[in-house]
Amino acid sequence: MQLSVLIDTCNHERLIETAINSVLEQDFPVSQREVIVVDDGSTDGTAEIVRRFVPRVRLVTKKNGGQASAFNAGILECRGEVIVFLDGDDWWAKGKLRKMAQVFGEDPALGMIGHAFIESFDDGVRKAILPSEKVRLQVNNVSAATFFRLSRCYFGTSRLALRADLARKIVPVPEALVFEADEYLFTMAAALGPFMILPDALTHYRVHARNLFLSAGASKAGERRKAQVIAELAGALRVSLPGTGAPQDAVETMLEIVEAEAAQLRLKLDGGWPWETFRTERIIYRVQHADAPAKSKLFRTLSMVPALVLPPRWFYRGRQWLGAQRWYKRVRAGAVPVPGFAEVDIPKTETPAATSKAKG
Repeated sequence: MQLSVLIDTCNHERLIETAINSVLEQDFPVSQREVIVVDDGSTDGTAEIVRRFVPRVRLVTKKNGGQASAFNAGILECRGEVIVFLDGDDWWAKGKLRKMAQVFGEDPALGMIGHAFIESFDDGVRKAILPSEKVRLQVNNVSAATFFRLSRCYFGTSRLALRADLARKIVPVPEALVFEADEYLFTMAAALGPFMILPDALTHYRVHARNLFLSAGASKAGERRKAQVIAELAGALRVSLPGTGAPQDAVETMLEIVEAEAAQLRLKLDGGWPWETFRTERIIYRVQHADAPAKSKLFRTLSMVPALVLPPRWFYRGRQWLGAQRWYKRVRAGAVPVPGFAEVDIPKTETPAATSKAKG
């Protein structure tokens, strides 16, 4: 099986060498892989570092346009049967490509693979994010959509692998998605064909200050940009998902959390009606914490009373202030700990019952 490795990068001069080396050192035949790096208009030394790896790596340079534009350019360059994605600031564990080739080779109908990963912090801390077991599904009913929307973390760029013909059905990714383009890809792919989640931690996801998604909330401008991108994602999926052939109720289930996240950011920044805040927060809590203990649900209900009367921006500022207080953190941890993400049974039509809860 021929694999195409697609690395998207922008201003990763400190990190890109580690990413590329983690690919070149894979125990997978060189004759069966190609490595394409799309440099999305870096203004540092990223392109010069990548050129040191030529001809083992093919460099595509382009004007800066964001993650979606990098994916659109790179996918067209890929010649393999499967495209395996990697962000320029992450790196892979050994055995990643061999595992991808094996799983796709054993299951010709499979369109997409995601998997467990390790959050890697600059201070050396490592945290494994793991599903309970291997899962194979397609979003063709509400149960599968419910499971999928709580499992999105396993399909982020550096965990994502797609059949090339499936990827070409999805592109072009809307170029307004300067980040979160991976979520558009994997959401569409989950509706178009079967996907699998593996419990193997095959990627190190680097958590650092310059990560575009994680750093977006660090400033007012960054938060505004994030709100615009999530709104674009929700709008693009609202237009595109019905065309996949997935049942409408499954489509609405997938869209519910993305649209609620977009609404939450809009309300924080631009305000709105108190009832919008209450409705949005209820949706997010119901999706993420459906099986929370009764005590946690009661606490949540009481804490949402101010949302019914306060302007949204006041409510969110107050919640942010309260959440930063040490005394509140101590009281909350002791009395009503924040519940983890809900456990959802894997639909029995595809695999034995299990849960999607991430384990740290």
